[in-house]
Amino acid sequence: MGVYDLTRSTTRGLIAGLCRPTVEGLHNVPADGPFIVAANHLSFLDSVLVQALMPRPVAFFAKAEYFTGTGLKGALMKSFFEGVGSIPVERGQQAASVQALKTLLDLLEQGDGVGIYPEGTRSRDGRLYRGRTGVGWLALTTGAPVVPVGLIGTDALQPAGKKGIRPQHFTLRIGRPLVFAKTGPGHPLPARRSATDAIMDSIAELTGQDRVAHYNQSPAAE
Repeated sequence: MGVYDLTRSTTRGLIAGLCRPTVEGLHNVPADGPFIVAANHLSFLDSVLVQALMPRPVAFFAKAEYFTGTGLKGALMKSFFEGVGSIPVERGQQAASVQALKTLLDLLEQGDGVGIYPEGTRSRDGRLYRGRTGVGWLALTTGAPVVPVGLIGTDALQPAGKKGIRPQHFTLRIGRPLVFAKTGPGHPLPARRSATDAIMDSIAELTGQDRVAHYNQSPAAE
């Protein structure tokens, strides 16, 4: 068993035992080829939960400092985040930046699965904010199917501003893949916006969250 499989299996077991999550729609994840997971974002733990519970590897971004800590704690943290397939990204670099999107593009071209939060940052009031168009750019540029994911109740696992983790039941719903015509990177902005809006509509159907018409902003301390 490889490092990824061992880490994911162990993490999945802990999540199942402590949280007893409800997981729906695993059959909607493509069996092979590239795919884009587009999820709502409520908790610091969301990426780990998705990576552990998905039937295929999904690469999400994680803060670079999780990979550069010192001592035993730093080594364990680095090993864990590498084990679940996280990609280090410098603090302050937005997930929709050109370089970050290029990283995801490279992984998709290899036939891998990647994850992105269209909202950009965690929702602290439980509402679903307007999607940033990076996910639409990826979908149109690559033609990879977009798998909408709805997370419900993960904010209770680690409320904003709290360091401790409290095991709680949560739900992960996986919707039917959305497929957009592959246009390459030269598509017009309205097409990107339209694709992004369709993806956000699918996420909203899975979560039942109230919608917000504007973008979410990360607090200065984030």
